[in-house]
Amino acid sequence: MPSCVIKVDNLIKSFGKRVVLDKINLEIHQGETLVIMGGSGCGKSTLLRHIVGLEKPDSGHIYIKNQDITTMNETDMTELRKKFGMLFQSGALLNSLTVGENVALPLYEHTQLDPAIINIIVKMKLELVGLTGFENLMPSELSGGMKKRVGLARAIVMDPEIVYYDEPGAGLDPITTAVIDKLIKDLGKKLGITSIVVTHELKSAFRIADKMAVLYKGKVVQHGTPDEIRNSSHPYVVQFINGSPEGPEPLQRSKSDYIKTLTST
Repeated sequence: MPSCVIKVDNLIKSFGKRVVLDKINLEIHQGETLVIMGGSGCGKSTLLRHIVGLEKPDSGHIYIKNQDITTMNETDMTELRKKFGMLFQSGALLNSLTVGENVALPLYEHTQLDPAIINIIVKMKLELVGLTGFENLMPSELSGGMKKRVGLARAIVMDPEIVYYDEPGAGLDPITTAVIDKLIKDLGKKLGITSIVVTHELKSAFRIADKMAVLYKGKVVQHGTPDEIRNSSHPYVVQFINGSPEGPEPLQRSKSDYIKTLTST
């Protein structure tokens, strides 16, 4: 069995009196793609921020390659992050830089490689995401899907062991989303990358996941293979998968519940 790369152990996080993450336990293995799903305000983005090391929990631990990042100082955390890649929801490209310069940025920041070598690496990564010859274009000249692919090339430019994806299909049409999904799946297989994907888009989730975790009110209510999630008998999972107004999550929300949702994501 592949080794455990990321382990979340009894993680708890509250904001004020609201418990956003409630005793979360997860394991992600080498080369596996875990999709974290759930409705707005369920805690999935907060969980991702903890796994990336941007927030500290109230209690519990997160181990990345057997290192406890919840007790790690910022210097060591910065060093560990060099093994991560991150695809942001918006792509997060710098508009003043060309495509090639955006992709090359981590290499200039964190390595001493010769610029000629960096240019070769950039071209290789752009080729992997289907953007050969695009390095001199500006982000303003790209479609939304192309920006996501440039963001993905930048995420893998340092040959990371782990890549995190925050809503990779957000704002894209179904065909472009399917292209991004295929890239995520293919890169995982070709490069042996361990991936964590946060999304609420079901078609995308079932296309790319090896394992899925469904969050509801800060808890992992179901964790398993896509088939296990699809055949779940848990009332919320059934409601979420079927997109039904009938179930434990009410269609109508009070004003206070709505405000809680806005402040917890």
